[in-house]
Amino acid sequence: MKKILFILIIIIFGFIAFGYFQKNNGLNGDKWIGIGILFLTFLLIPLFLYSRFKNKKNRERMLNFNIKGNKSTENQ
Repeated sequence: MKKILFILIIIIFGFIAFGYFQKNNGLNGDKWIGIGILFLTFLLIPLFLYSRFKNKKNRERMLNFNIKGNKSTENQ
């Protein structure tokens, strides 16, 4: 999975860099930058989150602020 993510990062940054190169040469590079951002948003981030949290319990993914337990009265 790490290799797939690394290859996707290279491809995405390639799209974005190619778009900026096209834009600097006076051509329409916004399309390539947009494709790179879409791949980043809808492919890379979900795959990264899945690979990062696939073997963890649901409780470990949630934030626990523990509101009832630690009430400090130092600043009263």
